[in-house]
Amino acid sequence: MQGDLAGTSDWPEAGFPGIRVNPLTLMPEIINAEACSTALAASTDPADHIFVLIVEGHAAEAAELLAEARFKDPESFRLRAFEAEVLRVSHRSDRALELFKQLLAEFQGTEREALVLQYIGKVQYTSGHISAAVEAFARALDLRVAQSADAAQIYSSTVALQRAREVLDLAC
Repeated sequence: MQGDLAGTSDWPEAGFPGIRVNPLTLMPEIINAEACSTALAASTDPADHIFVLIVEGHAAEAAELLAEARFKDPESFRLRAFEAEVLRVSHRSDRALELFKQLLAEFQGTEREALVLQYIGKVQYTSGHISAAVEAFARALDLRVAQSADAAQIYSSTVALQRAREVLDLAC
């Protein structure tokens, strides 16, 4: 785990204490190990433990916990999304993208559509499909603004879209 990182206060929130999204890599990172450990110790939600393992890059351990959690709650949106995230961390981006596209088809027109698009953009960004990532992040941002989503979610989409556009511009 990483300690506190200077200059991370403007990094988008990742949805768990002590973890923020690096605006250059668009990946969540532990920036405050103590806050993360304290929150994890207090949590009874297996999804929180799975998320931290994914952030730490421990795909095998996350997959093991995920299998148990999915058995108990097979319809959990969060756990289904983490299944695709485990694939992404395991360098199986094509399969992760397939699962996220299945979720997108299922949740299109709902408040979760923007989140799925954000995940899709992240997979596309990390696998080098920057133009597709720009499109996904732009759609996620548009939906979040239209839905008057939480400011942290809008900020996260804005940062991701800006970064993807920067990388795309550099490639041209």
